[in-house]
Amino acid sequence: MRVLVAGRTGQLALALSRRLPRDGHEVTALEAPELDLTDAASIARAVADTAPEVVINAAAYTAVDRAEDERDLAYAINATGAALLAEAAARRGLPFVHVSTDYVFDGLKGSPYVETDAASPAGVYGASKRAGEEAVLAANPRSAILRTAWVCSADGNNFLKTMLRLGAERETLSVVADQHGAPTFAADLAEAIARMLPRLAAAGAGDEAFGLFHLTGAPWTTWHGFAAEIFAQAAERGARVPALKAITTAEYPTKARRPADGRLDCGRIGRVHGIEPADWRRSLAAALEVLLPR
Repeated sequence: MRVLVAGRTGQLALALSRRLPRDGHEVTALEAPELDLTDAASIARAVADTAPEVVINAAAYTAVDRAEDERDLAYAINATGAALLAEAAARRGLPFVHVSTDYVFDGLKGSPYVETDAASPAGVYGASKRAGEEAVLAANPRSAILRTAWVCSADGNNFLKTMLRLGAERETLSVVADQHGAPTFAADLAEAIARMLPRLAAAGAGDEAFGLFHLTGAPWTTWHGFAAEIFAQAAERGARVPALKAITTAEYPTKARRPADGRLDCGRIGRVHGIEPADWRRSLAAALEVLLPR
């Protein structure tokens, strides 16, 4: 199939550009100015020019703290732009895949969230992403939305690369230990989307293949637990690693509040699409093969 990916240099866009051609798909990945989610004309033009058979939105405004001061831009990209892209796909009868976040929840439930739980974003970023979910589903009934969390890869800027950089610079590193969730590697998200595409292409509106899905890595952990595994594997590869200190969220204040417990129940995507969460520890090892070659 011809696949249009919104986003070209982001972690997921890069992973999709690597993975989808292995199934024979022709991928066109575009970002601003060719495909600018704040520009309706560029969205319409990109879809018309590439004539895709499926559209994947891997682009987003993800600066969680800055979003508190840039509300309009966050909403323009994450809500309005996403909806315009979904609508452009709908006008051509195309399925649409959209990526969202655990930040649509405030993290106060105390147990893993399922897709039917009421959204309760605690900040502008999460609110803009929730608005995007609603707008996408309204614009294109053949939309599959993947909520994910803690995205990492050997590309771009992310927690994994930050830990490796700081670990090489410092003797001791403090990491928050009271925020719960699961790392998700971009390659695993791309694999899941690749597996979903044939069914999405064949299914009509109203099919259970569409709608909201949760997909993260497994098992659940904390940021401190994730950091500990990063440095354990890095040490095996000969890297210099720091001593880790567990701290609370209150000891590491940020402008935007993060979900204290953003665990997502991934059962629905398993039942509908046969996709199970990937073990992020194995995916971490694969990323470290790139970042810390032996």
